[in-house]
Amino acid sequence: MATEMDYYQELQVERGCDGATLKSSYRKLAMKYHPDKNPGNADAEAKFKNINEAYDVLKDPQKRAAYDQYGHAAFTNGGGNNAGRGGFGGAAFNDIGDIFETIFGGGAGGFGGQQQHRGPARGADLRYDMEISLEDAFHGKQTEIEIDVSVGCEECDGSGAEAGTGVKTCPTCHGHGKVRTQQGFFVVERTCTSCQGRGEVIESPCHVCRGEGRVDRPQTLEIEIPAGVDTGTRIRLSGKGEAGAYGAPPGDLYIFIHLSRHDLFEREGTTLFTRAPISFTTAALGGEIVIPGLDGAKHEIRIPAGIQSGKQIRQRGAGMPVLRGRGNGDMVVQIEVETPTKLSSRQKELLREFQETETGDECPNSTGFFSKIKEAFGGLAD
Repeated sequence: MATEMDYYQELQVERGCDGATLKSSYRKLAMKYHPDKNPGNADAEAKFKNINEAYDVLKDPQKRAAYDQYGHAAFTNGGGNNAGRGGFGGAAFNDIGDIFETIFGGGAGGFGGQQQHRGPARGADLRYDMEISLEDAFHGKQTEIEIDVSVGCEECDGSGAEAGTGVKTCPTCHGHGKVRTQQGFFVVERTCTSCQGRGEVIESPCHVCRGEGRVDRPQTLEIEIPAGVDTGTRIRLSGKGEAGAYGAPPGDLYIFIHLSRHDLFEREGTTLFTRAPISFTTAALGGEIVIPGLDGAKHEIRIPAGIQSGKQIRQRGAGMPVLRGRGNGDMVVQIEVETPTKLSSRQKELLREFQETETGDECPNSTGFFSKIKEAFGGLAD
């Protein structure tokens, strides 16, 4: 008795692997054993057929679930020709619709009747993660990316068939696109693995794409990054995803934006935040500081006399542009008063003179705090 092929073992993956791991392993093996790379090697050709058979089953969640539960029996048990035995007087039910027709005498809302096969599935959507600078997010940019993606086979124009040949009705499902298996009382219906639900099979597969209608090719794409994008912004490129099999439409490509860390600014929506250390004399007397903006302008920030550390000053319109809108957000500058650590003798002398003239009114917060301390401890703080 021949040993059945283990699809997971054939693709060199674990049973619980995700779709990305499965696809990556399949592509490596398909490239290794492709007949074009192993001309005249019968073992490599057989291996190539096996890994394609395994991948066709495991890449489909429904087929994979059926295989995990029933193994190869899920796809080889008769295709709906077995008669049901038992229940309802021994009547044979080939379809859930037959049960409704027997009980209710009708078609049960479309359960009965001839099965309609589905066409080839649309290609998979793809994701590409792109990191850009805050400056690029501010101004927008046009750039290029390179990706490896399945595209329609030029040799067969995506049909999967050699020139001069066509398709024929699938001999396994007889054009229905689905097969049925009897499991006790129930009849289980699954997508036909011979034609992947199309109801048709290719007479003579294309020698380039091996009947898939698509091949892997590196692609260079131009990407337009609009001004105002943020981390998490998604840009959709219609029709730039994976090509569908047998000439089906391609999927879409989604570009996910990630902003790199900036040395000066932090961003929240359209607002830019930055910190500005100032001297204690500027904080006391007031003045101006200059902050270079992402727009290339030098923004003059007026410092009011007596400003405290942590105070925020808002510069209107100096923030990020509104994505696909008008105007800009604001720039918020948080002031940090820096205490001098290196003083000359003259500076120390001037500060001591200033200290001698202090009345307590200059710093009302600290004066009030220590007054509360004295009250709380009955004058012990004197």
